Amino acid sequence: MATLIAQPPAPAPPVTGLDVRLLARTNALTNTTSGLAPSHLQANLLILPAPHASDFRLLCARNPVPCPLIGESAVPGAYSALTSHLPNNYTAIASDVDIRRDAPRYNVYVDGRLTKEGCLDITAEWQHDHVAFLIGCSFSFEGALSAAGLPPRHTLQNRIVPMYRTQLPLCPAGVFTGSTYVVSMRVYRGKEEVQRVRDITRAYHATHGEPVDWGWDALARLGIVDVDVPQWGDAPLTADGRRPLSEAWAREDEIPVFWGCGVTPQEAVVRAGIEGVVMAHAPGHMVLLDCTDADVVSGGC
Repeated sequence: MATLIAQPPAPAPPVTGLDVRLLARTNALTNTTSGLAPSHLQANLLILPAPHASDFRLLCARNPVPCPLIGESAVPGAYSALTSHLPNNYTAIASDVDIRRDAPRYNVYVDGRLTKEGCLDITAEWQHDHVAFLIGCSFSFEGALSAAGLPPRHTLQNRIVPMYRTQLPLCPAGVFTGSTYVVSMRVYRGKEEVQRVRDITRAYHATHGEPVDWGWDALARLGIVDVDVPQWGDAPLTADGRRPLSEAWAREDEIPVFWGCGVTPQEAVVRAGIEGVVMAHAPGHMVLLDCTDADVVSGGC
């Protein structure tokens, strides 16, 4: 008779932003953060040499939909102390943080060119004059969508949200000129669902807010040539997970919905050819914070 060997229990899912940061810091988490620690804010990351910091703050101020600035290094070179830009000077943005290691994966740019993609930490690249910026992420409202019975499809299919370059111009700021929005896309079923999604996400100003466009005709307005070929993330699929989304073209039960995306700053770095070492999260792999979406929506932070 075969002996049954007891299997160790599965590890408990991370509950807080700190839980996720610690998992990423030890490389126990290397996958997308979508769906993790529901209700906690997730942040895109961009790390610049200090001489470009003021121009980047201005870029965010002039383009708050794709680039909602929610925090930054307390001083140049600080990777474990953050200053909040959230309303009401909310200070509990992230305790026990190491920006160099607390995202599951990172990208590295040198003189505006991507030189490392998906690396597990950036401790070797961090320099004394680097300033980290945290940009709100639409993953933050996915918990609210799921709670309302509107779960984003990529979370159900265990895929990374698709992200696209567009032709929507950014307002220029200092060295950051000639760039455009990046958008993320989620698919919903019918006009009623799209309206509910708009209503739910509208209050999330710190994490991109409501969609910038929706519908199949939005692809032409945004300048997206092929919905099946995102520049970042995974190609979108139909609801059954078996076919490319384009096979549902113009169907009213498969409506693409587009949000401003926090990968926009990485595109701006490339377009501007920023000199020196610039670092960022790998798209889909965020830094989780201590602040919650309820705090943001209610005005608590």
